[in-house]
Amino acid sequence: MVSYQLVIDCAAPERMARFWAGALRYTVEPPPGGFDTWRAYWRSLGVPEEELGEGDCSDSIVDPEGHGPRIWFQQVPEGKVVKNRFHLDVMVGGRREDVPLETRRARVDAEVERLVRAGASVVRVLSQPGVDHYAVAMADPEGNEFDVV
Repeated sequence: MVSYQLVIDCAAPERMARFWAGALRYTVEPPPGGFDTWRAYWRSLGVPEEELGEGDCSDSIVDPEGHGPRIWFQQVPEGKVVKNRFHLDVMVGGRREDVPLETRRARVDAEVERLVRAGASVVRVLSQPGVDHYAVAMADPEGNEFDVV
């Protein structure tokens, strides 16, 4: 298996790290050993102060169980312009084979409510009569699309 991290371009890395840590039940990654903050770490590498922004510069999240990839939120100057070519599915409903549609729908709706309180917005509900599928398309605080399934 190849090791990888997921990199998401954004305007506000700390805000995105906090949102996605909550959404995925990850934790904001602590700074490397020997540093009290990420800001101190980035300064030690010579990153100019004007590139660091506000706060402690926390810009990555990790799976506390160690199974999922590290996710780094990379600050970029340009904003999001078009639809994502890649998106995450936050899977909370359960497997179709094991969980009835109404239970999956209730689980998805509860997660959607939690994520809206955290700063996401609903884009559309993905449901059709007679089809055993229910999901909600959402956008994170910077407009990146993802689905809750």
